[in-house]
Amino acid sequence: MLRNRHAECEVLDRLLMAVRAGQSRALVVRGEPGVGKTALLDYMVAQAVDCRVERAAGVQSEMEVAFAGLHQLCAPMLHRLGRLPDPQREALGITFGLVAGRAPDRLLVGLAVLGLLAEVAREQPLVCVVDDAQWLDRASAQVFAFVARRLVAESVALVFGSRGAPDEEPSSTLPELVVAGLPDVEARELLRSALPGLVDERVRDRIIAETRGNPLALLELPRGLTLAELTCGFGSAAPLPRRIEESFHRQLTPLPVETRMLLLVAAAEPLGDPLLVWRATELLGINPEAAGPASAAGLFEIGTRARFRHPLLRSTIYRTASVEERRIAHRALAEAIDPDADPDRRAWHRAQAASGPDEDVAADLERSAGRARARGGLSAAAAFLERAVQLTIEPARRAARALAAAQATHQAGAADVALELLSVAMAGPLDRLQRAHADVLCAQIAFTTNRDSKVPLLLLEAAKQLEPLDVRLARDTYLDALWAAKLAGPSAGVSLCEVAEAARSAPPAAQPPRPADLLLDGLAMRYTEGPAAGVSELKRVLLAFRRPGTAEEDGLRWFVHAQWTAGELGDDETWDVLAARHVQLAREAGALSELPIALTSRILLHVLTGELAAAASLLAELAAVSDATGSPFFPHGAAVLAAWQGREAEVDDLINMARGGVLRRGDGVGLSFMTWGAAVLHNSMGRPGEALALATKVTEACPWENGFLIRGTLAELVEGAVRCGQAERATAALQRLSDLSRACGADWALGLAARTRALVLDGAAAESDYREAIERLGRTRIRSELARAHLLYGEWLRRGHRRVDAREQLRTAHAMFTTMGAEAFAARAGRELLATGEQVRKRNLEISSELTAQEAQIARLVRQGLTNPEIAARLFISARTVEWHLKKVFRKLGISSRTQLQT
Repeated sequence: MLRNRHAECEVLDRLLMAVRAGQSRALVVRGEPGVGKTALLDYMVAQAVDCRVERAAGVQSEMEVAFAGLHQLCAPMLHRLGRLPDPQREALGITFGLVAGRAPDRLLVGLAVLGLLAEVAREQPLVCVVDDAQWLDRASAQVFAFVARRLVAESVALVFGSRGAPDEEPSSTLPELVVAGLPDVEARELLRSALPGLVDERVRDRIIAETRGNPLALLELPRGLTLAELTCGFGSAAPLPRRIEESFHRQLTPLPVETRMLLLVAAAEPLGDPLLVWRATELLGINPEAAGPASAAGLFEIGTRARFRHPLLRSTIYRTASVEERRIAHRALAEAIDPDADPDRRAWHRAQAASGPDEDVAADLERSAGRARARGGLSAAAAFLERAVQLTIEPARRAARALAAAQATHQAGAADVALELLSVAMAGPLDRLQRAHADVLCAQIAFTTNRDSKVPLLLLEAAKQLEPLDVRLARDTYLDALWAAKLAGPSAGVSLCEVAEAARSAPPAAQPPRPADLLLDGLAMRYTEGPAAGVSELKRVLLAFRRPGTAEEDGLRWFVHAQWTAGELGDDETWDVLAARHVQLAREAGALSELPIALTSRILLHVLTGELAAAASLLAELAAVSDATGSPFFPHGAAVLAAWQGREAEVDDLINMARGGVLRRGDGVGLSFMTWGAAVLHNSMGRPGEALALATKVTEACPWENGFLIRGTLAELVEGAVRCGQAERATAALQRLSDLSRACGADWALGLAARTRALVLDGAAAESDYREAIERLGRTRIRSELARAHLLYGEWLRRGHRRVDAREQLRTAHAMFTTMGAEAFAARAGRELLATGEQVRKRNLEISSELTAQEAQIARLVRQGLTNPEIAARLFISARTVEWHLKKVFRKLGISSRTQLQT
């Protein structure tokens, strides 16, 4: 068949050439069953004589066994595990059951596999072939897709064979080689080899037309056809895959009963383990000689592995067997498996063999689910539990297992299935605690899928139900409800104040209270009594979060609450400490669901502190996380950063792109952040009217509880109103800002208020406020607002014809903005300096503009002192790819070492 596949073979040849040259490639060989995908993969393997080749294949009956496909591919390479960084080595060890530990994040497993392949490829180019990818278990498929997208310069080829629809697979974004049927001439030649005798030409034409040149169909469909069918008609209207299956079925029918049962056992055993097949068939009283007829017919062989002539033959055998025959096969396999060596596969076979409810099997599945969860196999845990529900007859136990299955399924990312299981659970006799757990889960699913405006109310009601049942969970749910209400803003079904009122009446925390308990009490007091209340309590909370060890267990979950609280209180130092720890801990734990939240908070702080290059570096990491996980990229931080960089078109694009999604998800605060950023941009460019309109939208929609966001937006509103001559609006906004700042009492807030107040004053009072603003902001990390204080003071001095004094302030502002990379503000300061009669020096670029974004980011991380493995983990690439990029950086910058880059 390959002699007519010159173009396809050439694609695979070029892929191998690239891998031998030190590059990496990923490819999906896609086509319908029987079109020749496996033959092409075999051709590529035969050509890769100078490469290391590892193979795996998806198996339909093993789709629920987590990481089964991944283990097939990686097992021969695990001797190189010791070369990986500790978190990655531990993640793979737990995943494959080599060591015990906490279930690793799925993407940390992916990064570990990427590192493992890169390490193996250091010895010789590595070719990884995964056939029947449409039947991979979901966990393996996600990891393979992640690795394939991150391959760059590791000398690795990752090639999939698949007959699935592209949009149904995690690998759908990869390059594809679509394999079509043979052209008419070659198809007729192949058919002639299968039908050398007399065949009605009309029958031949119909076979050619209906098979569309599919090689397997051309070879298999004529088998078993009668002479009358070949000479008088060919009339099946079934779809092509089914017709091929029917052809296989015709070939299976003449085989002895024992032979067909042996084939069924082999088809139900996904690993092709001959010893297991022999043990199972022996239990069924089948003689090994029963394999002879199938081998003689070229359908099956059993040697070092049990192999079928074609994967479709395996599925045909399994699909066409009766339900009872399948149960017999699975029961024999379950009895043949050592319960100590492979308890989970044994449990799965027992479940498939069950003809009705069976508590013993259901309990076995429940234990397997626990083991799968411990290895990070959430999809497998969900599948085990879902099957356990089906086998459970006792109503209360069935409802409890359905609730556990719903939780596991939600965590595995299958919200629709989780809701179905949740409905099964809620239809059963749940006790009060279980029903409260179900309500919390319902709200969590709604929050993660679409941020429904009803979520805060759902969480609030669940928290109230939990109060007499589980105080700790009740308090945690109140904290979740506060967070959801804050994010939703005015669109929430319940106000933040209402949630806080309910939380204040919650039962007291156990002693000693956790940091999360202190946080709840402090926020509840603050949100019910006003911004001046609870400040001292919340400062003690922040001290508790700063202590080492706070992030263990669920502590990491509340770090973003603590950071926002620090922002509300104007405690920039604590925010800096907590934001840095949050990012570090999320990275070390491989908590990629938490990392985007941590990165976004850190990005916003870097913008406020004027460290725009550092913010850009983290933004690139955030984009990498989004790409790696396939999760939506919420551009709050990107829009604010672009605004301070003076990139108007980019800000507009980000806001327009995000507006629909943000509103649909009920993320009112996210939209407020982006709108605040746009207001900053327009003020920086001397467009006060636009800034005023945008800031007004935020201040009308955003409650005072959003701390630094509302203070910063009020400052933009006042500046815009003053420049537009709207004194009353400026005065009203200033009063609101002053009240919030006095309640906060921190230099950041008071300095911002003093700078803003100076805009509406004149004479000595204005100058005193400008000096106070510079003094107070100078004691903080908020360099962006300090630079603006120097700018506004310098502009005020120039308008008062005090050019010498103005130059001093404007030089400082210009230098600060230039160093930050705040282009529009720097240009504004430059124009003011020119107006005083002083020339403005041009900015020297820090990093060569010849570098790509990825190269510039890696160069910055090297300057920060990170090693190649640390950079690789940060950017979700391999250390080998970091080396490759650094070589290009050195060449472009004309240097030869990391030391030169760091100077």
